[in-house]
Amino acid sequence: MPAKTPGSSPFWDPQVHADRRPALLARGRITAALRAWFAANDFIEVETGALQVSPGNETHLHAFATALVMPDGTAAPLYLRTSPEFACKKLLAAGERRIVEFARVFRNRERGALHAPEFTLVEWYRAGEPYSVLMADCAAILSEAARAAGTGHFSFRGRLADASAAPERLSVAEAFGRHAGIDLLATLSPDGEGDRDSLARAALAAGIRIADDDTWGDIFSRVLVERIEPNLGIGRATILDEYPALQAALARPSRRDPRVAERFELYVCGVEIANGFAELTDAAEQRRRLELEMAEKQRRYGERYPLDEDFLSALAQMPDSSGIALGLDRLVMLATGASRIDQVLWAPMGF
Repeated sequence: MPAKTPGSSPFWDPQVHADRRPALLARGRITAALRAWFAANDFIEVETGALQVSPGNETHLHAFATALVMPDGTAAPLYLRTSPEFACKKLLAAGERRIVEFARVFRNRERGALHAPEFTLVEWYRAGEPYSVLMADCAAILSEAARAAGTGHFSFRGRLADASAAPERLSVAEAFGRHAGIDLLATLSPDGEGDRDSLARAALAAGIRIADDDTWGDIFSRVLVERIEPNLGIGRATILDEYPALQAALARPSRRDPRVAERFELYVCGVEIANGFAELTDAAEQRRRLELEMAEKQRRYGERYPLDEDFLSALAQMPDSSGIALGLDRLVMLATGASRIDQVLWAPMGF
């Protein structure tokens, strides 16, 4: 929803600002509490550049394009980052062990109650530590945010979650079985490839409409959005773990089952607020996956972004690590009971 609708007052109207101010002050307290938590846990706060050679290479993430113009008038294409991920991983390759960034990021084609084209990601990494540690981090951060906001629960549009309750841990396969009656793993080959027709039949049997040109990934996403996500994080937070490897281009495959990856997302009140995983460090495999993502982006949207060759070079010497990105704005929304992201932005866009 836009910050200003026809006939409404702008955010800088004194009365509008007075109504919004309590949530904005809570945002400041939450940010300060998280910074203190990271400092107490031996994280170094870093600042990486918003302008990048590659904004990221996920099919459905869209970047803002710009150009670097040199004094002689020549220009080189650049992008505003969709995440600080590539730069942070280069710092891990350089030898940093625990880092965090409160990063302003930019995503095009995103506008709505839970989406803004410019927002803040809290992204942190742990070198030499398993991704399960990030799950404990999430539980601690939820508690810190609620305490800073002066509340004991999170809320979003009538849904509640106890801020002090330990998160539920649920695999994606378990969630598909529980909420959609679909055996997801049966639609994946032993090496993790998706059987589109098998998933299509299961989705249709569950009453989910699909299109003839839907891919396995399209159907997966539709089931997730329609049947799974509304049931997650109700009463307490949910950690949705072990995403199919097809849905985890930057994550390491599970050592237990190569069909799935060591990737999880954190849900609260039906809202996804964090995405974490054990980092893939095989540079050749990472290149292959990113090229596949860009080929799909070209097919769907008629555009592709360059690969960050510097990132791929650094990946070859990056240690085993785990990393996660958490949407600060959404966290503030849940802690203050806001129904739209614009309500927790100090100066939201006016259109």
